[in-house]
Amino acid sequence: MPSWLEGKPFAITFVVLFGIVLLRAQATYWLGRGVTAGVLHTRWADRFSGPRTTRTIAALNRYGPPLVSVSFLTIGFQTVVNAAAGLIRMAWIRYTVAMLIGCIAWALIYATVGFAAVEAGIALAAHSPWALVGVIVLMVVVVAAVVIARRRRRAAADETVVSEQVQFP
Repeated sequence: MPSWLEGKPFAITFVVLFGIVLLRAQATYWLGRGVTAGVLHTRWADRFSGPRTTRTIAALNRYGPPLVSVSFLTIGFQTVVNAAAGLIRMAWIRYTVAMLIGCIAWALIYATVGFAAVEAGIALAAHSPWALVGVIVLMVVVVAAVVIARRRRRAAADETVVSEQVQFP
């Protein structure tokens, strides 16, 4: 955590981090939009307005917002996704709603355990990069196991409900 935020109440830390990530994400989005606007006035404009590109941009506008939200749970990837949303001229309101969800998640994570986890990862990588890889793989396996277990429990519960509803006289 930045030293100027240490010891501050959670609400202040959350609001400050939320504001930082919101401004950064919007700036990256609008930078991408600006690049596209500039390119549309060059000889490459026809590459951005062809039927294939138009279909791809429409699909990304439709299915891209969840990717925007999830990108805030990564390091580095969120900048690429925010810039790409601007480059494809994703509808601002769709982008902003998805971005706000991601900003809230990012601020919650970093206001609680995020900075400590990043610092621990850096220290572990300095000591042994393979240990860091092992920890990441272990975390992925644990998350996958939890997701699979929940899905199985939910499927079993749904099956029980269906079997209880279907009773033959």
